[in-house]
Amino acid sequence: MTDELRTSVVGSSARPSWFVAGIAAAERGEFGSADLQEMLDDAVDLALRDQEEAGIDVVSDGEMRRAGFFTAEFFRHVTGVQAMPAERRLGVGAHDQQHRFEALEPISAPDGLGVVAEYRYAVRRTTRPLKVTLPGPYTLSGRLDSGPGRIYADRNAAAEAFVPILRAELEGLVAAGADFIQIDEPSPAIHPDAPADFAALFNAAVEPIVGRARLAAHLCFGNYLGRPLARRTYGPVLDAMLGFRVDELVLEFANREMAEVEILGEIAAAGRHVGAGVIDVKNSYLETAGDVAERIDVVLAAGVPPEKLTLLPDCGFSQTTRAAARTKLAAMVAGRDLVLERNGRKDR
Repeated sequence: MTDELRTSVVGSSARPSWFVAGIAAAERGEFGSADLQEMLDDAVDLALRDQEEAGIDVVSDGEMRRAGFFTAEFFRHVTGVQAMPAERRLGVGAHDQQHRFEALEPISAPDGLGVVAEYRYAVRRTTRPLKVTLPGPYTLSGRLDSGPGRIYADRNAAAEAFVPILRAELEGLVAAGADFIQIDEPSPAIHPDAPADFAALFNAAVEPIVGRARLAAHLCFGNYLGRPLARRTYGPVLDAMLGFRVDELVLEFANREMAEVEILGEIAAAGRHVGAGVIDVKNSYLETAGDVAERIDVVLAAGVPPEKLTLLPDCGFSQTTRAAARTKLAAMVAGRDLVLERNGRKDR
């Protein structure tokens, strides 16, 4: 890997059919703890192999141990909550069918959120740089029922309750050797008018590890069932994004036909690295290397120095078929190589 035009992933990998069937069987009580552990280990190994075979430079564990969509697994580690029934179970799938929890008492996670153990396994299973991913405080708070008369009077109060939990998890990750951590906090883009200081919440969570690991923030528009959750524009929240104490901002562009790509030049000029989404995970169209190369050219033309740029899919692949995800990853690497060759840079 050179220092120019590195490739990575946002976090989750596509789930093969046997994994989906296995999770369903485990939820029915058909697996013992050893059976489940073996399947999850195998799933992480497969996710790493898929990324390595595609030629990805900086890999993740595929978030394969997080069987529910994005935040669900973390609540298995949180005490003081109970699951709430979905208000809508029928009809077209949408964000209002996701898991929610009622807080019965102030929350805690006495044994952590499980991310340290995820890292310790994955780092032994690959020789490539490994990125660890986890959600931020405002994202996690969205799954808690808050309001007058409840344990948390509003969502901001619930988010503040997650800050010490995340601080402890992040400190544990750095102590275990993690040197690249990405926090997924799409809230500023999704809730531009919310009465919350997203940067302050985020910065309070990461404060103990600033300068001790490479930090990234992934800010997207939602991807449950491949569907966004907000008006898709970064412009109104640029100042909020730049307030995050991170080395890199990870943003999505491919599914928006590279709209607002000029914002990447502003972010780079502000001294940050950028992760640019050049693969559309919300579209079944399979990009060619030429498609990806064109998108990379647009990003570079926006004023992003190659050494400050990481190329990624727009979001995770948990809502994408495995065959499509593998093809898209390979196209991303091939497109990067086309750009390098065309510009006379070192061939990888």
